[in-house]
Amino acid sequence: MQSEFTMTIGQYQISTEFERLQPDVVWRFLTEHSTWARGIPYETFYRTIQNSLNFGAYDDRGRQVGFARVVTDYGQFAYICDVFVLQQHRGRGLGKALMAAIMSHPALAQLRRYALDTADAQGLYARYGFRNLSDPSVHMEILSRSTDVWPRS
Repeated sequence: MQSEFTMTIGQYQISTEFERLQPDVVWRFLTEHSTWARGIPYETFYRTIQNSLNFGAYDDRGRQVGFARVVTDYGQFAYICDVFVLQQHRGRGLGKALMAAIMSHPALAQLRRYALDTADAQGLYARYGFRNLSDPSVHMEILSRSTDVWPRS
């Protein structure tokens, strides 16, 4: 159900075209610089992007400089994750552009619920209507059912 979507922001372009993704760039950032996916094996990472709606941010030379991933059923729910902009491209509105692209994507625009987890970008997501859980007592999670999950440092 994925439909290609492109948005231009100044010298940058946001696209959901899978073939444009530069998986090595995304994986390197996630495994080396993120707190949430540090050490993720490449095979596990690649499986996640194969089964998600991916938003890549590209500079005017076509190099990937940012990313966001959406896990969705395209009917009611979307989980936004793995959002980042490379350090040298921060401060140029790309995080906002990635979120604007997600929230305006035709296949996601009418969903009932969006969710995400963040420790450090709550201000960014609040601009798009995100807020803390209205009733945390009704939400549950399993962090890991397997002892074989990749090691986290």
